[in-house]
This record gives sequence, C-alpha cells and structure tokens, in this order.
Amino acid sequence: MRSHSPNGKQDSRADESDPATLALLALAWTLGDERRADRLLALTGLDADALRAGVDNPAVLGAVLDFLADHEPDLIACADAVETTAEALIAARGLLRR
Repeated sequence: MRSHSPNGKQDSRADESDPATLALLALAWTLGDERRADRLLALTGLDADALRAGVDNPAVLGAVLDFLADHEPDLIACADAVETTAEALIAARGLLRR
C-alpha cells in the first residue's frame, strides 16, 4: 500500500515495506533495457521462462536484486527509477534471502 501525501494524492515512491514489490519493480526496470536484460540472464543463469515462472519466488526475486547489487551504477539508477533508495533495494534483497 502506498502512503498518501498531505494533499490527498498517492505518494509515488515504491512501497519500501514489501520486498517482493521492490524486487518486481527492479525486475521490470532491468528488463526495460535489452543489454541489461541480457546481462541479467547471462549472469544469473536464469532464462526468460524461469523469470516468468519465478515472479513469485523469493529466490528468483533475490537473484534480480543480487544482480543489481553487484553493479552499483545499475543499483542506483534502478532505485532512482522506482523512486526508492539503493539501501531499500539491498534491504529487500536480505529479506527475500531469508
């Protein structure tokens, strides 16, 4: 659930309390760039079918966040794009890895 701002509009920041939501936003951002998406698949060993099947799997979502954590420029760019912080993405990764 997103918080509401004082003027009654929904806050556009990602819901930092839900690690799966953050990971899904990060996955969508990652897949939005063909080169980055190819790198994700190559480095994680996942394929498109595994990603589709794993969108509700904490291990798969954690692998996406691991991928971003291993390349700080992408981590920061993703955090900016989904309106959260790099720290929130890293925290989500930790929660998904439990």
